[in-house]
Amino acid sequence: MRLALFCLSIYTKRKMPEEKTLERIYVVPLRKEWLKVAHYRRAEKAVRAVKAFVAKHMKVALEDVKLGKYLNEAIWQRGAKRPPHKIKIIVKKEKEKAFAELEGYEKLKEKEEMKLKKKKKEVEKGKEKEEMKVEKKEQKEEKAEKKRKEEKTEKEKEEVIKSNSDENKRAV
Repeated sequence: MRLALFCLSIYTKRKMPEEKTLERIYVVPLRKEWLKVAHYRRAEKAVRAVKAFVAKHMKVALEDVKLGKYLNEAIWQRGAKRPPHKIKIIVKKEKEKAFAELEGYEKLKEKEEMKLKKKKKEVEKGKEKEEMKVEKKEQKEEKAEKKRKEEKTEKEKEEVIKSNSDENKRAV
């Protein structure tokens, strides 16, 4: 009984070894693989080849390999029939999962963010312009309404004056 408790205390005091992340850069040859299939399936085959390459070199299961957005876009950029001959990727392995991304994707990410910011600014400017147009229309409508009211009051005054003058003529 004492021995069992002693063993348990030793196991609980030990710390689990920390998992390290492994990061490597590879140049993946795709041409050998996509030449084996029909023209319209070449990009699909290139994606499968990248996954298989990463799984083999990082020693993980094929299901545990994830491709990044920019890597996928780089493969499909020229369409399904003309994928690149080779591609440079960065692979990160954490625990039993591998994540592959195009090398230099940070720059692409920054460019995309800049485009989004520009679009937001343009949208805001467009909204401001629309608001200004709406305000101008409202101001024009208000001015036109004021003119109509003034014309109405002037007509009423003229009618009152005419009716007064007619009554004065009748009285005389």
